[in-house]
Amino acid sequence: MTALLEVNDVTKRFGGLTAVKGVTFKLQKGEITGVLGPNGAGKTTLFNMLTGFMQPTAGTVTFNGEPLKNLAPYQVVNRGMARTFQLCRPFVGMNLLENVVVACLSPRANSDKDKEDRAQHLLEQVGLGGRGSEPVETLPYGDLRRLEIARALATRPDLLLLDEPFAGLGSSEIEPLAQLIKKLHREEHLTILLIEHKLREFMALVSRVIAMNFGEVIAIGPPEEIVKNPKVIEAYIGKTEDAHASA
Repeated sequence: MTALLEVNDVTKRFGGLTAVKGVTFKLQKGEITGVLGPNGAGKTTLFNMLTGFMQPTAGTVTFNGEPLKNLAPYQVVNRGMARTFQLCRPFVGMNLLENVVVACLSPRANSDKDKEDRAQHLLEQVGLGGRGSEPVETLPYGDLRRLEIARALATRPDLLLLDEPFAGLGSSEIEPLAQLIKKLHREEHLTILLIEHKLREFMALVSRVIAMNFGEVIAIGPPEEIVKNPKVIEAYIGKTEDAHASA
């Protein structure tokens, strides 16, 4: 089966610092895959390279059978890969509906005759129905996360990248958002790649985990294997002798 996304030996250097080193993996259509790792592991740098915000120092990224070399972010979106960010970036001064309508103007959404109808549908889909006239400045953080997802969906992606979707959310907000992600995967047949530090929710969402540390992939496998992997455990709590020493 041809992979939807192929990442081959991707490396990113900033001067003498190597932020990502030799990362290689494949995503098949229909998967929910998670990228796991402590702060500084290179996860967001990897996302930035996949989506055109940074260019790899070395290695290749192939999406839907086509290389993404030297493409700008808007060109990557137009190929069918959309993302959200750790920090929400709404269009300030616009209401919710207008924020989503802008995304509906993307070339992949050109078949949508009525952009406002499409935007209303997306707001309803993410749980913001009936609130299109509200200014984005009034939204609580959890709703901003939902708006980010609606805007990404408006571009009709084949692959949705979610960068820490639960960051900054309270416990009562996390489960509804997790259910939304599962629903989008199930009903929209979306392939999803996500980063998340809330391990319980992360492991319940994904079917496969790409574990990173110090810019390198240290393990790939299903969640039940990854949580028992010695390299992953060491990345999070240190070596056994270090843990004893600090106890």
